[in-house]
Amino acid sequence: MKVVVEADGGARGNPGPAGYGAVVLDADTGTVLAERGEALGVATNNVAEYQGLIAGLRAAAEIGATSVDVRMDSKLVVEQMCGRWQIKNPGLRPLAAQAATLVREFDSVRFSWIPREQNKRADALANQAMDQAAGKPAKATKATTAPAASATPAVPGAPAVPVAEVQPSMFAVAGAGDAPAASWEPPTTATATRLILVRHGETGLNKQSRYSGRGDVPLSEQGAAQATAAAARIAVIRAKVDVIVCSPLSRCVDTARAIAAEVGDPPVRAEADLIECDFGEWEGRTFAEVRERWPAELTAWLASTELSPPGGESFAQVAGRVRRVVRELLTAYRGKTVVVVSHVSPLKIMLRDALGAGDALLHRLYLDPTGISVIDTWPDGGVAVRTVNDTAHLAGIATP
Repeated sequence: MKVVVEADGGARGNPGPAGYGAVVLDADTGTVLAERGEALGVATNNVAEYQGLIAGLRAAAEIGATSVDVRMDSKLVVEQMCGRWQIKNPGLRPLAAQAATLVREFDSVRFSWIPREQNKRADALANQAMDQAAGKPAKATKATTAPAASATPAVPGAPAVPVAEVQPSMFAVAGAGDAPAASWEPPTTATATRLILVRHGETGLNKQSRYSGRGDVPLSEQGAAQATAAAARIAVIRAKVDVIVCSPLSRCVDTARAIAAEVGDPPVRAEADLIECDFGEWEGRTFAEVRERWPAELTAWLASTELSPPGGESFAQVAGRVRRVVRELLTAYRGKTVVVVSHVSPLKIMLRDALGAGDALLHRLYLDPTGISVIDTWPDGGVAVRTVNDTAHLAGIATP
């Protein structure tokens, strides 16, 4: 079930008497499914806004929502939850962590900034809660049914203000600023969690420039040699590897096993959500064949991560499942080293999020077979991309 969560919070005095409001609406009809509002006593605006977000996400989970569009007029909360702004205020970090935990309960969550005029339902509930916190008589407030899937102008005839929709970064650690980070400084007290990303070795389809998604194509002889070389390179990058996770397809499993044999035989486990994008009817076809037979579909697919090949899967869907895996790894292996052996699409999506880049990167970044990329993350939200597509180990080994 798809829902929209409108959330708000505020304080009269900042800090002062504070409260929040949240409304859950059916994404298709705009019908109000749930309302939440509560006085918080004395708190800041930002604390109240986060509490409104948390309440809205909880309400959405309680009614069985699977996909959520969060709409708030707090740019700070939206930017922090998407991982673009650091959370420097230590008082907000536990709240952001709480919200991030709730986000992981859904298949997908989008955060949108909207003008206050378009957030009147949640604003009214928040004001009622602030009145209560200030000791004023409560006023009856009822959120009304209205279309929830688009930005509606507050004044008839006025143009709608487009919402800025973004997915939260898989590397967003709840707890990071009041403004975008102006510079990056390595933490001095915490140990980084290191993700070593490895594309599988070459296959026959790779060599022929064919779309290779869910088909279980084995490594070629060259691919096996590349996997062995990559294993030696990873042993140099990090002597101790705590775990290797990989796509369940044999080209990734065999690459992962080659790496494990070189770095001390850490556990190797297959993770279904690291599988390649489903290319549907394009599977096994050359790029030229796809452009000739599906020119309009290909052009549209290249322009939007929300669209999929005929009978296939969109990059947005791939990102949703990859996001869950990465967040689980960062939680389960904090301060450890994890090797992730996967395919082009999942790995590019991870690098896009780590770099804070746009979707254009997905079609501009080239990852060689067994190309190695390294991402370090810290508990305070710091992210450092150390290496992208390192292929030094392939010297002397033919590549497609």
